Amino acid sequence: MKLSNQALGALMMALQKSLLEQTDIVPILKDFDFQVDEDECLLVLNPPSFKIDKDVFNPEVNTTAGSD
Repeated sequence: MKLSNQALGALMMALQKSLLEQTDIVPILKDFDFQVDEDECLLVLNPPSFKIDKDVFNPEVNTTAGSD
């Protein structure tokens, strides 16, 4: 059995949520409900979600990244 792309995304979202909110990741992971799809890949039925306030993320601000 392997993680599906969706399950891997859910795991990464859990990590981002715990980092953003500065909370423990363990309760988020313990609340995951799993299902196995027809390809024997693990799915997460209740992936985490979170919101980012405008003061944290402002797409209007022009910034550069990398070698820009």
